[in-house]
Amino acid sequence: MKLFLILTLTLSACLSSQDYLDYPHPYHSTETTKGMVVSQNYLSSDIGAEILSKGGNAVDAAIAVGFSLTATLPRAGNIGGGGFMLVYDKKTESIISFDFRSMSPKLATPDVYKVNGVHQYELSEEGYKAIAVPGTVAGLIEAHEMFGTMDLADLVNPTIELLKEGVPVTDDLYWAINDTESLKNDPESKKIYLADEVIRGGKLFIEDLIKTMELIRDFGKAGFYDGENAERIEKAMIENGGLIRKSDLKEYKVNVGKPIATTYRGHTVFTQGPPSGGGVAVITALNVLENFNLSELSPNSGKYLHLLAEAMKLGHQSRSRYIGDPNFSNIPLEEIISKDLGVKKSKKINLKRASSMESINKWVTRLERNFKESKDTTHYSIIDESGNAVSVTYTLGFSFGSGVTIPGTGILTNSQMNNFAHDYGEIGSLRRGASPANKLEQYKRPMSTMCPILVFDNKNNLKLITGSPGGSKIPDINLQVVLNVVDFGLDIGAATMMPRIHQDYQSVEMDIEKFLNFDTRRVLKIYGHKLEESDTIGSTQSILIDGDSKYGYADLRRPNAKVSVQK
Repeated sequence: MKLFLILTLTLSACLSSQDYLDYPHPYHSTETTKGMVVSQNYLSSDIGAEILSKGGNAVDAAIAVGFSLTATLPRAGNIGGGGFMLVYDKKTESIISFDFRSMSPKLATPDVYKVNGVHQYELSEEGYKAIAVPGTVAGLIEAHEMFGTMDLADLVNPTIELLKEGVPVTDDLYWAINDTESLKNDPESKKIYLADEVIRGGKLFIEDLIKTMELIRDFGKAGFYDGENAERIEKAMIENGGLIRKSDLKEYKVNVGKPIATTYRGHTVFTQGPPSGGGVAVITALNVLENFNLSELSPNSGKYLHLLAEAMKLGHQSRSRYIGDPNFSNIPLEEIISKDLGVKKSKKINLKRASSMESINKWVTRLERNFKESKDTTHYSIIDESGNAVSVTYTLGFSFGSGVTIPGTGILTNSQMNNFAHDYGEIGSLRRGASPANKLEQYKRPMSTMCPILVFDNKNNLKLITGSPGGSKIPDINLQVVLNVVDFGLDIGAATMMPRIHQDYQSVEMDIEKFLNFDTRRVLKIYGHKLEESDTIGSTQSILIDGDSKYGYADLRRPNAKVSVQK
């Protein structure tokens, strides 16, 4: 009888109340009303959150995270590369763009990369000639001088302390090191990254990088671009056939200005302008898609992904011919990102048939080699308790950049000379690799697909901070997160983990993530798309803002990313 009563009371309790909370999906974001950092590495996110906890603002945290990733994520985080930063200053409601893209040195001319008049791609992809003048240190310090509140030393010291303790060799770092051939070809990189003691679960020690970080801490920009560090860089360049000299380092300047923007369904989307072609691709696609009612479709449907792919083609077309360094090229930017052109391009789309390259370009292209755009970039997003925000994407180019570490400095260098259009001058070609706007010139910055993003709602409140690595796929990755939030009203976890596609106008195949459902694949094939399966596409680090609440999500597509919250 007693057992019967116990069972009855238990059953009654279960029937009268829900015994678990049924979540709509398994991709749970992190919520806070304070500051937040989302980056590709858990240690770097923690460092940024600690800066916020000590009273620093979003820019202070961004400086600390930017320096720390050179230790925690050496294949992509960098002081030997370059990138872009968008800063939202809540007090003045202004958005500033920092272009610290890598720059070609004075000695870099097209003939340097040719043998018998033929471009040798390996020279611009690996080794000393592949290295462009790094911009990251200048960019981070410029942002600090304009918006920072803490001493630079307090923002650099966490990286120095981490380097002294040794960087944990995660499975991801171990696999990346041992999967990168270029590290084996440089004696200094081989000594650091391929030493016998660099084992899974162990520690990575880069002693010379400590000295470099101390110079930056003590002397700021001059600690990197002048003095003993510049001497070491020039010495290594001369001894190994590299092109950078001390005069190139002194010549480097950060371009500070305004981002480009468009309105989209009552929202305003800000992103990086030239030399970023990625921002142009995103804005073009949004201007095209605004002419269609996407909310009537499902984000997993073949009809939606077909329309999305067509808009992506038109977006990449916009970036391919006219985008380069604005200091060297007359870029018709206003026309390219205009609403009128978006309407005209939208009328090219057949809702039931995939367009061919010929119909998009009105010319027959040869699928020859374009310049490569590496997937090994990284992005981080930050917001502080006051509402100031930072969106940063930067890169070394290929995984571990050029593969070269400058002796005596610990600086792993970039492969950004590869991103110029080295086939410029090819008669009749409209390929991206032959773009006149992106031809190699002295002191020029190559076109990039990196495009950090800030989205504001119809009341001018910051709504979304996002960005991703992914090479040429970056614009499409970022675009899909924006659409998932704005058109489909998804929370940031679902918006991030929705299966992705990528479609370039110069490629016959549409890249799809392997977990895209087979019914959707069937519909896309009926529409005429040729599908190519990818394991994963990109790795966004995002923050969604709703009132006083901030929701952070670190993409699961790459390991070791983290959302860290101010204490």
